[in-house]
This record gives sequence, structure tokens and C-alpha cells, in this order.
Amino acid sequence: MLNVRAVKTRVFNPGEDLLKFVVSEIPEVPERSILAVTSKIVSLAENRLISPKEINKETLVRREADQFLGEGGFGCFLTVKEGLLIPSAGIDESNSVRDEFILYPEDPLESSRKLWEGLRAAWGVRELGILMTDSHTTPLRRGVTGVCLSYWGFRAVKNMVGTSDLFGRELKMTQMNLADGLAAATVMMMGEGSERQPLALVYGAEVEFCDVSDPSELKIPMTEDLYYPMLKSLVEDPD
Repeated sequence: MLNVRAVKTRVFNPGEDLLKFVVSEIPEVPERSILAVTSKIVSLAENRLISPKEINKETLVRREADQFLGEGGFGCFLTVKEGLLIPSAGIDESNSVRDEFILYPEDPLESSRKLWEGLRAAWGVRELGILMTDSHTTPLRRGVTGVCLSYWGFRAVKNMVGTSDLFGRELKMTQMNLADGLAAATVMMMGEGSERQPLALVYGAEVEFCDVSDPSELKIPMTEDLYYPMLKSLVEDPD
């Protein structure tokens, strides 16, 4: 049975050692656990901060985005970053002591790998997953939900092609996005405001643990995406 437990911690400060922080707040975990960590404290650990006095938001978003798609509503910009269609390249303006912009980690996948490697040694476990989360909006829906920015230590997608449905029909296209499903559950438990719960532990997840993760299993080229007909007019080079 899936169980998600958010972990209340002290405030994490810019430049702190993230591995030491996690171990101090969570001394041990059982095998086959998944640690969800909000991308914001990873960014703080890596000092991915910049003052609004140094650069205006649109210039910063254009610099950080993998693809800049144009201006959206509510002072946001529509962008693609780390394989996500997300407002303003994931730049956050909240939860910063000095009101600085918080950028995504420089290399989220490598950050997840390093944390996985360090925690597996510190906790003395073999099967462990790391799930780096953020929150994002869904078109035509109010509110935000969690999304996986990066991960390590487990397979992010369960391919069900070739299996049967309830009535014996063969599934032709179905794949389950486990990483984003788990991210939605963990972010819901961690909260979005002053909860001070940047970590969550997941137990009982039916995932395949592994030593090497491949982000290409989760990301899809824009030209192969269901929504590409709507997006292609906004980009010059979708690749």
C-alpha cells in the first residue's frame, strides 16, 4: 500500500550541504523507500539565486528557458525547461529570504544522482529512489499540482503495451507516468506555503528500482507530443 509522509524540518539556508541536512532530519529509512525533495532546497544548496536588482524577469526567463514560447497571463511567460512546459522556466519568487529569484538547479538529473549516491551510503540501503519535485499548473484547471523535475534510482514509466485491459483487449499505447504521479502525491502532502516540509518519504510504491536512470524514458520530443499542433507556431526550432 502506498504511504506518503511529509517531513517537517528546520528552515534550509542557501549554501548549506543538502546531504547533511537530509540525514540530520531523516536519520534512517527502510529499503525500497523514495525520498521526494522539493527542487527549491536543491537550488538553495547550489546557490542558484539572483537579485531582481541585477536583471529583469523577462530577460532572466529568456536566458534560463530551453525554449521561450511567449508571454502568458498574470505576469508569467510560457516556456519549456527540462522537458516541462512550465511558466517562466520554473523560476520561483517565493520562499526566498532576500526576495531573490530562485532558479532551477543547473543540472537536476545530476543533482538527483549525487543525492541518491550520498544517501544510499549514509542510510546503508541498496534500493532507494530520489524524486525532485516542483509544482506546475494544468491548462483549464485551477490550482497547482506536483510534477517530477528529475529522479534517480527507479524507472519513471511503466510500459503496459501488450498487456490486457479488464475485458482482455490488448493495450496499444498505454504507459503509466509513475514519476509525475508520485510527485503529485508528495507535493500535495508537503504543501505550497509555510508548512516547512521540503521532504517527503514514499513507502510501498510499486516501482522498479535501478542503479542508473534514463530521463529519455519520461521526456518526449515536442514534435511527437499530442499538443504539438498547438505549440509549433510558437517555436522556431522544436528540437
